[in-house]
Amino acid sequence: MDKTQIEKDLKTKLTNSTIKIDEPLKNYTYTETGGPADFYVTPKDFEDVSTLLKYCHDNHIPVTYLGNGSNIIIRDGGIRGIVLNLLELTHLTLADDVISVGSGRAIIEVSRFARDNKLSGLEFACGIPGSVGGAVYMNAGAYGGEVKDCLLEATVATEKGELLTLTNEELELGYRRSNIQENHYVILEAKFRLAEGDIEDINAMMNDLTERRESKQPLEHPSCGSVFQRPPGNFAGKLIQDAGLQGHRIGGVEVSKKHAGFMVNVDNGTAGDYEELINFVQSSVKEKYGIELDTEVRVIGEPVYKRADRHK
Repeated sequence: MDKTQIEKDLKTKLTNSTIKIDEPLKNYTYTETGGPADFYVTPKDFEDVSTLLKYCHDNHIPVTYLGNGSNIIIRDGGIRGIVLNLLELTHLTLADDVISVGSGRAIIEVSRFARDNKLSGLEFACGIPGSVGGAVYMNAGAYGGEVKDCLLEATVATEKGELLTLTNEELELGYRRSNIQENHYVILEAKFRLAEGDIEDINAMMNDLTERRESKQPLEHPSCGSVFQRPPGNFAGKLIQDAGLQGHRIGGVEVSKKHAGFMVNVDNGTAGDYEELINFVQSSVKEKYGIELDTEVRVIGEPVYKRADRHK
């Protein structure tokens, strides 16, 4: 099916969505990298999400899900098919001790909403720069807390557009993973069950975590967040620092001098720069310490080219 026909079908079938053609994805990622999407679709309700997924399944059109682009690297060749962005799903309600929230809402905003309603359990998320959908997808966590600790259930859509509600246990949440990944579900809504707390205590903890984050993380540059998972019994940032890799640059991307677990875009870097630097750090740490660093950041999309080695 050609792009003209797909564009016509999308505009006919989707009644409450924004549709963009050949949209540069660098506009939607924290790294400020990424080539064009054939189609970039932002639905505003569950019905359009379901309709779109069923249409893509029936017509064998690939779909890529994108949140707010905080822990992802999109390659410079962009993404074929349809990129589905759910940032318009932002409803936020409270019933007793349960917060129901659309997957496009920023998890930081949800943690603040919980605080303002004297609910404790989401303090750890006060500095996580991702959407609710992204946080559930990878069981995001920080400073000893994780989504698994307070998630009650999530509403998801299957590849065929069917809607399911899955409990915390059914999502099989583990360290930076869930079964959403292998089942190719798209998250539409999450419900968090929290505990009553003292607003001053909650606020004090969030202020402390925010200060710790701002003092240690390189927030002054575009980045994809923490690049590597924590290896058993060690810390990725410490291994990278001890290997003398802080400040090492490929193209416009370098290992942060402030926190070695981050890679920052300091000079119009590309996704290719990020990938090459990730590979270089992995091989260097493996050679020096015999430890394999697995990525926490997701790398997707089509590469443009492979450049000759240009380590500095």
